[in-house]
Amino acid sequence: MILIIGGSDAGISAALRARELDSTVNLTVVVADSFPNYSICGLPFFLSGEVPDWRNLAHRTTEEITREGIQLLLDCTAQTIDPQQKIVTVVDREMRSRNLNYDRLIIATGAVSTRPQIAGLDLPGVFLLHSMADSFAIHQYLTTEQPQSVAIIGGGYIGLEMADALTHRGIAVTVIEHSETVMKTVDPSLGQIIQEELQRHNITVVNGVAIETIEAKGTQLLVKGENYHTTVDMVLVAVGVKPNTELAKTAGVACGIKDAIQVTRKMETSVPDIYAAGDCVETWHRILTESTYLPLGTTAHKQGRIAGENAVGGNQEFAGTLGTQVVKVFDLAIARTGLRDSEAQNAGIDAVTVELETWDRKVYYPHAHKLRIRVTGDRHTGRLLGAQIVGHYQGEVAKRIDIFATALFHGMKVDELNQLDLSYTPPFSSPWDPVQMSAQAWVKAQ
Repeated sequence: MILIIGGSDAGISAALRARELDSTVNLTVVVADSFPNYSICGLPFFLSGEVPDWRNLAHRTTEEITREGIQLLLDCTAQTIDPQQKIVTVVDREMRSRNLNYDRLIIATGAVSTRPQIAGLDLPGVFLLHSMADSFAIHQYLTTEQPQSVAIIGGGYIGLEMADALTHRGIAVTVIEHSETVMKTVDPSLGQIIQEELQRHNITVVNGVAIETIEAKGTQLLVKGENYHTTVDMVLVAVGVKPNTELAKTAGVACGIKDAIQVTRKMETSVPDIYAAGDCVETWHRILTESTYLPLGTTAHKQGRIAGENAVGGNQEFAGTLGTQVVKVFDLAIARTGLRDSEAQNAGIDAVTVELETWDRKVYYPHAHKLRIRVTGDRHTGRLLGAQIVGHYQGEVAKRIDIFATALFHGMKVDELNQLDLSYTPPFSSPWDPVQMSAQAWVKAQ
């Protein structure tokens, strides 16, 4: 009997892989809400109105999951794990308690929104966004209160996607970021391009400010930091996530970086017969060859699949993450993979980064757009370490970051990118793809 705690990316991937390999195993997934296998990454597009029906965010329906012979316990929260007796105690929405037995347990409890030290987070009109319930609360507020202005605290992925989404609804948006540029996951020169795109869509961007308090002011909210204040109708706090590991600790499972669960590359925890996967665990980094905390949906799917396979007797290992990400903000796509220059230097690698601006296709073809590419490599060995791209969202940015990610996965040198047989036709690229042009620029700069 395999028991899985958590019904999002890692949990459902684990259940489906276990069922694929063993048609006889008893599989139960405990889900804390009513929404197993929903795309949390799609919430901004539901709130913008671009995806009008939230039900379309389901990767699979409840019926499709149960049809695979997977039992779902919805609206049940796991409270404690007894690893000696192999029992998990859960409660339902009426707070009725029951014990569930397991032979193998997979913890996939994900992450929760970080609640910063800001007074006033519980005021009406102040929201965090990381769950379906969060999105329903925000949608209800947008519909009934019809706010005309919003302050978004945090200039990362969710913050900027929501800036786009709420602007799409006609709301005046202010983004407040404590760093000097938005999108800290890319270098400042690219963050500046993103900031200009936000401002081009009439978003107010405030940098270098840490918000300290949110106060009710009549029907509005007063948002204050040192030497800064603004009054808005609504506040969205999006300053990141932290691993949800309180349940794991009841079993004595060891936790490490940022309090995430320590796992082997087989997704085993420190407690026998307990596996863990997804945003609640440490992640093996393929370049650094050490564990880090890097929560991503793509990683959660892979780790869940490995945990599910190994729970039914497999012997798979997680190949490691590169931190490959892409996000759309208005007309821009922003992507990165591997290490930035500063991250490589922090790891003791003598890295060098070269930036190139070029066209995403032949310039004579209509609607050509500029791409800005930053390539990071090892100064001494020439090994590719990472890449970042900002360009028009129709400029094949995701495809090109995936080329870099594939090269990183296989430990290629920067110069070896020039040997790749990449496709070409004027509407999509050039005889030398921009990936290769940027590699040539890096080699030339050495």
